[in-house]
Parts: sequence; C-alpha cells; structure tokens
Amino acid sequence: MGQTWEDLLFAHWRVDAARLQALIPAQIELDSFDGSAWIGVTPFVVTGMRARFMPPLPGIARFPEINVRTYVSFRGQAGILFFSLDTPNRAAVAAARRVYRLPYFRSAISIGHDGARLTYRCRRTDPCGLPAGLEAVYRPTGGPSTAAPGSFEWWATERYCLFTLDERQTVMRGDIHHPPWPLQPAEATFTDNTMAVQLGLALADDPILHFARRQDVVFWLNTPA
Repeated sequence: MGQTWEDLLFAHWRVDAARLQALIPAQIELDSFDGSAWIGVTPFVVTGMRARFMPPLPGIARFPEINVRTYVSFRGQAGILFFSLDTPNRAAVAAARRVYRLPYFRSAISIGHDGARLTYRCRRTDPCGLPAGLEAVYRPTGGPSTAAPGSFEWWATERYCLFTLDERQTVMRGDIHHPPWPLQPAEATFTDNTMAVQLGLALADDPILHFARRQDVVFWLNTPA
C-alpha cells in the first residue's frame, strides 16, 4: 500500500518507562531515550491512499488521521507500537483492523487552515474504544532538515517497521519505507488532549514538537517478526 502524509505534527511527551512497559506486550521491549520512554501523538492528513499498482480510489483516498504511539524493539529491530489510530474513514478502520491488526477507531475530525497555521479537532465516536480527543493549533516555525543520527528526532522518527500481535499473540512486523523525514521546528497550543487517557496517562507537560509538510510512504503486509 502507498500513501502520502501531509501537515503532520509530531508531539512527544516523556513518560515513566516502568509505567509504560506494563501497557505493551510482554514479548516486546520498550525503547527509551535520555532515560525515559516516550508517547507520541501525531495528527496529519492521508492523501493518495492506494493498493500496489492501483490508482487512489475516489472518496476514500484522502482523510485525516491521528495516532498515539510509543517506541519499541523486538529481537534487535527498532520499531513503533501503536496504542490507537483514529480516522473518520470507515473503510480504512475496517481494513486496518482486519489486515494489519491495528487498533483503529472511528472519530469525527475537522481541520482548519489559516496560512501555515492548522487547527485540528478530533473526537472519538467509536463505541469499541474509550473516549479520546484532541484540539490543537500548530504550525512550523522554521525550515526543514533531516535529523542527525543519534538525536532524539532521529530516534523517534527514523523507524521503518511497526509491531503488533496476531490472534495467537505472535509478534507481527509491518515494514514501512519512506525517505528521511523533512522535519521542521514547530509550535502548538493544546486546548484539549485526552488521547492518552485510554492508557491512564495525562500528557500535561510541554511536549517536544516537530512538523512535516509531506512524507511519501509505502507499507507491506504484516509478517511474523
């Protein structure tokens, strides 16, 4: 599958590693940076979603999405673990749950643009998930650059697979390929953020923020890790 991500905000909060370790599968190891684990909340817009060798389908190829993630490794391979992914696109929710075994939920999401400034509002409507929401205004504050190896930006963003479990609790890996992230410094104001309440976490401190205008990505089907 291929798609493009646009107007993406990386908002990262430092969290206690022991507390987060209890929330991830026992088979998977939690990664840390600077002595802490991290929760990422990433609102963005998907465009051009398409299956391999197929054009984007009108009406379902563009939609907003927001995910909550942390950073893990399995057998030495660094990757991403998603706690939730929200979108109003019913087809994406159904397909991702079934094919990728990811915790997708239906949500009402609106996005406003005022020059470079974006207003992002999300409210989960899916009865399968706990209540969650986000209201934020964000924008880039500088030009793009790629992250230096060893930096926090590099550690948090340059990861090329995700991990999840199948019905037999086998660890599955889904490979993700994309160019290095063109990250920009950013600022954001959060008037509501309950995206991590589902985890028993309150994201109250000032996060580390980065913005990316566009990223082209391709995914492969999950396989046993």
